[in-house]
Amino acid sequence: MSRSDRRASRASRASRAAVAALGAAGLIALAAAPAAFADDAEPDLVVGGIKPIDGLKPGSTFDVPVTVANKGTATAGKAWVTYAVTRGLDFAEVPSNCWTQHVRSYDEMPERWTAVCEYDQPVEPGVRYTPETPLRVKALDRALDDELRVEADWNAPWPDENGDDPVAGTAPPVKLVETQTGVTGTKRLVDVPVTSVNTADFQVTGAALKGSVGETVPMKLGFTNAGPAWVMSTTVKVVVTPPAGTSVVKVAAFCRAEGHVYYCGMRQPAYNEGGHENYTFQLKIDKRVPHAKGSVALSTEPRPFDPDKTDDKADITLDVTGGDPTGTPTGTPTGTPGGSGGPTSSPTGGSSGGSSGGSSGSAGGSSSTGGAGTTTNGGNLAATGSSALPIAGVATTAAVTGAATLAMVRRRRNQNPG
Repeated sequence: MSRSDRRASRASRASRAAVAALGAAGLIALAAAPAAFADDAEPDLVVGGIKPIDGLKPGSTFDVPVTVANKGTATAGKAWVTYAVTRGLDFAEVPSNCWTQHVRSYDEMPERWTAVCEYDQPVEPGVRYTPETPLRVKALDRALDDELRVEADWNAPWPDENGDDPVAGTAPPVKLVETQTGVTGTKRLVDVPVTSVNTADFQVTGAALKGSVGETVPMKLGFTNAGPAWVMSTTVKVVVTPPAGTSVVKVAAFCRAEGHVYYCGMRQPAYNEGGHENYTFQLKIDKRVPHAKGSVALSTEPRPFDPDKTDDKADITLDVTGGDPTGTPTGTPTGTPGGSGGPTSSPTGGSSGGSSGGSSGSAGGSSSTGGAGTTTNGGNLAATGSSALPIAGVATTAAVTGAATLAMVRRRRNQNPG
């Protein structure tokens, strides 16, 4: 066996030994796996006792009864309960073992306030607890359709990175106490609606447009929630119908076309009390249509919170300057004397208007507009224009033929001298 063959044989044996070692290690790991996964006991905190709240009046308060239970197989060393309310609600009093945070609207989520309460005490499996003093929430003047979220965890939650800096509570601290009443929940997180008796006035704003035929003008429309309440969620749309005789060359943001009508949505902040949404279209005036008028209106979905329907629709008026009702611009017709696009002057320097004294027509003759802007004068100018081109062509042909004949004669003379 050569030296190279011996090296290859040793390498092969080493490779097989390495594979065998890895296989043995894998078997040892698999054998040990059941023992490692057997000790997977951990806490599992859930909340209960949260029910929808209805019929609040702005300025009133309510308590949040909540139970915390541990459905896991291990004791939790601590418990955290997080309360979150949408912008129509706020916390009346916050214990010092809690911190609050204001979170701005983002990713289509509404603005909200959170309160995170830390309970530095063990929570045993199978035991139900409740705060010795429930957290109190108040309804603000803008309250209408809001939401309350309650969540329990045995790990500390982090503040929201889109929120303001957390602020510690100032009321006396609160502990969890065991309770035999209440309901044991099944979820770690629960959302419930909180509704108040209030109204919100949705309004639209029209536009008064002015321009000439062929001009493109901006059409600025608007939506406003005049309050006093904010609206967390609604399917209402703004419906835009442009005036007749116009065409949209640029559509506003959040709008889509369905035929000649445009349906526009809006951002979440527009639903806040005093919130606005503006829609700017670019509108081309194609022709003048007498008394043309468009509209901007709210869609017809039910809005029981908005009893005032007088401002749900507004006009879009259009004042067209210039142009007859069919769309032709007003002024001197094309091709007539003095009008744009007509003849300017005759070769003799006189006016093409046909008046005596140097006109291109006969003395005292008049000109009129012919088809496609051609000026006629008893047929003379038209005849001159139509016959001049053939005559010029014949003259050119004769000149070329004569030159060719002369060249041939000269060549023959040169070939046959004498």
